Amino acid sequence: MEKVQWRVEFHCHTMYSKDSLTHPQILIDACRAKGLDRVIVTDHNTTRGARHAQELAPEFVIVGEEVMTQQGELLCAFVSEEIPPHLPAKTAITRLREQNAFISVSHPFDVTRSGHWSLPDLLEIVPLVDAIETFNARCYPTRFNQQATAFAKENRLSGTVGSDAHTAWELGRATLLLSPFHSADDLRAVLPHARAHTRSTPLVVRLSSRYAVLRKKLMKNRSSI
Repeated sequence: MEKVQWRVEFHCHTMYSKDSLTHPQILIDACRAKGLDRVIVTDHNTTRGARHAQELAPEFVIVGEEVMTQQGELLCAFVSEEIPPHLPAKTAITRLREQNAFISVSHPFDVTRSGHWSLPDLLEIVPLVDAIETFNARCYPTRFNQQATAFAKENRLSGTVGSDAHTAWELGRATLLLSPFHSADDLRAVLPHARAHTRSTPLVVRLSSRYAVLRKKLMKNRSSI
């Protein structure tokens, strides 16, 4: 019998992102150990990690992607065709809509990240997206999340939350409890009734991402010698 509600991780990364070392199997095991019912894997500008994870756990993993556009980052689920980075935002959104992907906007007001959005650019895509990420566990200070929440409310958009986990330890820190869904259309229908469970992640955890980037560069340099 299917659960009445699922606890879902909407934003996480594997070793297929440049700033993570988490193997897809480790991610799956950690999510299950933490009582999650579904996980949307959203590696930077690739679906390879999500597809790898889905092969390991077909019913548990939803293929997503965090896409860097010329204006800011999009956070997507039910992605069937990978979207390349650095396209104009509207072009990326059109390609996502053509495959009926679900589209949220990653940490839109976090100016400490290269993927944040300017207000004019964000307002321009409001009619084209399904949601705004209203809580990201890696956002510091907390006013970035507060701004996102206020923006979603003002523009009558649903909100997603996510751990933005780059390590297994972070998984499950920000999740949504919502009715089961099996497609992007289902997700759009149940998301307005979701309940968020959120905890911020200590700022020091960002060092793990820097370490992952440096380690991968070092390994690449060694392999080229």
